[in-house]
Amino acid sequence: MEPRTTRLISTRIIKLQKKFIIYLLFFLITATAGATEYIQEPFPSDHAGVSIHGEGVIELEATEISYWQFLLWLATVHVLTLIDLLYPARLVLAVTGYRIVDPSNILDNPSRSKVYAYIKTRPGAYISEIVEQIGLDRGTVKYHVKTLKAKKKIEAYKDGGKIRYFENFFAYSEEERKVISALQNVTNQRIISGIINGKCDTNVALAHEFGVSRATISWYIKNLREIGLISEIKEGRRTIYSINHSYELLVEKHVRQMQDSYNEEWL
Repeated sequence: MEPRTTRLISTRIIKLQKKFIIYLLFFLITATAGATEYIQEPFPSDHAGVSIHGEGVIELEATEISYWQFLLWLATVHVLTLIDLLYPARLVLAVTGYRIVDPSNILDNPSRSKVYAYIKTRPGAYISEIVEQIGLDRGTVKYHVKTLKAKKKIEAYKDGGKIRYFENFFAYSEEERKVISALQNVTNQRIISGIINGKCDTNVALAHEFGVSRATISWYIKNLREIGLISEIKEGRRTIYSINHSYELLVEKHVRQMQDSYNEEWL
């Protein structure tokens, strides 16, 4: 298609949009032209003032606003969505009162802001944890997590059978996400802390320290070794565990941060 033809079509679309908006505003004004006031009052009932479940009942007074106040309120709503009207895809949503979620207003929703704040302060959080800690139902949390992910505010990280969430904008490297996810498991955290502190670096010592079976320690060590956090060397019949040098600084950093966080919660 020629550039000139494209510009002509775009100009015609804009003109049609402007005409539609003018017709819409004209309809809204003329449809209520006969009214002199807008009244909001309690819903009438045959049993006014009667408690339903034993709660206290307060009768509300009717609130009256002038016709022009109502029109001013209506105009304000549409002025606030005027920018959306410039985009054809947003036109229907703006007219019906819906607001498009974009990076500039995504945290205006209080529940979504609460979900984001939790993920930001608790990197590696997963859905069930967020539901339990902030008091929103699972469906609401999943919806807000999906929205935050779609708008690039958070990113997902697969940790075995769990999906964990982290703040986006390169806040955490791939290595950090791996370390934090592993440390979210209490047993992993205790094993890693024991090795770092030099208190126990063998299967027998770890099992004795934490009061679990050697098979349990072997299972966790196997997983930590597979993701690269734990190294092992043979000394005769003993196997000595240590933190992989590539992750040593990151592991020590996040173990310390988690311990400090737990100490603050108990203060």
